[in-house]
This record gives sequence, C-alpha cells and structure tokens, in this order.
Amino acid sequence: MTLITILFATLGAGIGSVWIAAALMRLGWQDAGVGVQARGVGEQHLLSLAAGALMSTAFMHLLPEALESGHDAQKLFGTLLVGLVFFFLLDKAELWHHGHEHHHDAGDVPHAHDPQHRHAGEHTHDHDHANAHGPALRSGGWAVLTGDSVHCFGDGILIASAFIADARLGMVAALAVMAHEVPHHIGDLAVLRQTSGSRRAALVKVSLAGAVTPLGGLVGWWLVDQLVAYLPFFLVVASSSFIYVALADLIPQLQKRLGARETLAQVAWLLVGILLVAGVSALAHAHG
Repeated sequence: MTLITILFATLGAGIGSVWIAAALMRLGWQDAGVGVQARGVGEQHLLSLAAGALMSTAFMHLLPEALESGHDAQKLFGTLLVGLVFFFLLDKAELWHHGHEHHHDAGDVPHAHDPQHRHAGEHTHDHDHANAHGPALRSGGWAVLTGDSVHCFGDGILIASAFIADARLGMVAALAVMAHEVPHHIGDLAVLRQTSGSRRAALVKVSLAGAVTPLGGLVGWWLVDQLVAYLPFFLVVASSSFIYVALADLIPQLQKRLGARETLAQVAWLLVGILLVAGVSALAHAHG
C-alpha cells in the first residue's frame, strides 16, 4: 500500500506540477511572445509560496521527525551540512537547477553569476538576446530535459523517504516538491517552446521528464526499505535539499528593491506557503 501511495504522490508532484505550470502560462503568467518569463507579481507570488512551503517542510516536519529517531544529533546535523555541500556541487554541475544556466556558454551575459539571474525563467534579457542565441537555446533544450530528469528522479527518492517514515510526512513533502517545481517548469516550458516551436511538444517533453519522479520514488522505496535503519539520515538529506533550493535559489530571486506593497505581498505569500504545508499536515493527521 505504501508503494502505491508513493507512486501516486510522485506522479502528482512530477507531472501535476508540469500541468499546473502549463495552465498558469495559458492564463498569462508568462509572455509566450518572446519566451521570457515575466518577472512580475505572479512569479513573485509563486516563488514566495514555494520558498515558504520548502522551509516549512524541512524545519517543521522532516528535521523534527529525524531528530525524534534518537540518533546522535551531531551526526544528523553533520549529514545536513554534507547534504547542503552536496547539493551546492550538483548546482555547480548544472543538474539541480535543471541545466538552466546554459546561457553561460554564450560568454556575453554580464550577470551570469548573479543569483537573481539564475532562475528557470530568466534565460535571456530581452527579445534580441533570444534571437541572437538561437543555437544556444536549441542545445539548452536538451540541457533542460537532462537536468530536469535528474532533478525529478531525486525528488522521487526524497518523497519516498518521507512516506516510509510517515504517510503524513510524505504528503507534506510531495506538496512542497510540487510547489517549488511549478515556477521551474514554467521556465522549462518557455525554453522548450522556443527550441521545438510547439506548445504541445514542449508540454510532452517536460511531462516525460516529470514522469521520472515515480521512477525515483520506486528506487527510493526499495533503497530505504533495504536501509531502514538509516531512514533518519535520508530525511535529513531531504531537508538539506529543500533548504538549499529555498535559500540558494528561490529567496535570492525575491531579494530585490520593491515598494512596501509588493514586499508585504511577498511576505504574505511566504506565510501562505508555510500555512499551506501546516494545513495539509493537520488534515492528513486528522484522517490518519
């Protein structure tokens, strides 16, 4: 029964996030005319919500569950540190952030190493850049799919680890994964629409990458089942991935000079992400 639940949850987080991203794009959350995601209010809301959901899941659910196991706290926090460094190295290898930094190869983007210019949707600065780097975008399309598949596989393992520890924890982890994947998939779809020239083809390709998530869930279920004594450490690794994505990827994109109203909106949506995770956890606990 646990395996079936894991497969459904990972399928929802992997492919469901792609379809939500596509629906948001059809509602105007992305400028399909130039293939560059609008850095507007809608995206800021998504990023804030995702950051809140990830941090809430890591600090309020995954880490406490791991610490309650009775394992040595120093070893667990050491694993957390190692996990953060590991995901930093994956980031440097252009895998954890879906290979979206393919425009670095162009050599003429002055802000390539600025964290605020590394989001999935910010592949070019304007329409002229998009036209000037057509070959780079075509090669970047494969980088997006490769990196996305690796990322989704890892997400599946993390969700499976959470479900094996506790079904409620698994639901929270799946929700957090879905929340942070939506803004990334908007960028994936934007790039692949340019490389393939077809919305349907882009949606199919990104959906196939998202379908790797259940495969990761299956592998994670088998792996954790064989190493059940190390389950708390798997939960800590999951926490480190969520914390890294929130603090190294999402939060830096929110660090921009905004008016009081926009800043309050960011904080409000951050709290919405936190409360959403808390609500799902409470609901799952009530029906558990």
